[in-house]
Amino acid sequence: MVAVAAGLALAWPVAAQTGPIAPQDQSPGSPGLVAPESPLPPVPPAPGEAPQQEAAIERLYRDLADPMNPNWAITEADIQREWSKSGSPAMDLLLRRGREALQAGDPDGAIEHLTALTDHAPEFAEGWNARASAFYMKGRLGLAMADIRQALTLNPHHFGALAGLGMIFEQLDRPDMALKAYRASLALNPHQTAVIEAVERLETGDAGTAL
Repeated sequence: MVAVAAGLALAWPVAAQTGPIAPQDQSPGSPGLVAPESPLPPVPPAPGEAPQQEAAIERLYRDLADPMNPNWAITEADIQREWSKSGSPAMDLLLRRGREALQAGDPDGAIEHLTALTDHAPEFAEGWNARASAFYMKGRLGLAMADIRQALTLNPHHFGALAGLGMIFEQLDRPDMALKAYRASLALNPHQTAVIEAVERLETGDAGTAL
């Protein structure tokens, strides 16, 4: 399995440290396993988001997408910090507890916290993305994919969710779809070493098969 780059640690905090997980919820031929296209549409502003806040996050997205940006790690951290703000201290606490459970290797506890979060804040993309990580740890790949799909609907710029989608497609033995997801992730954040390596590995595999 591809190791998650440091920049993806927030999006998939523990999943990359686990061993191979057998798919339980989807098969490679299941309908609806479609990676998002790239380039992706601009992320819509959250309800009530001030225009200056929207402009600020868009600038961060542009800076992160610049492969020559020497300060990309700071930009990435700024973006992830913004993504983690639900606008509610109670919802932020649920997210934090869910992530702590993931880091502790307790996906069931994480799912409990994060399900409460998605129930009470269904428009908060990071809740869906974090719960996808928990489902992934449980080997519930279909549920993880469904949560990623919801996260990307709410936040099409979520490079971590796209990288996670690529990981799932690799486990489902769908290298073509994994490549699409990884490339879409790199279009948003070209500084992800592990995703770059995953693309190179899959492209080499395709070349070897063609030969």
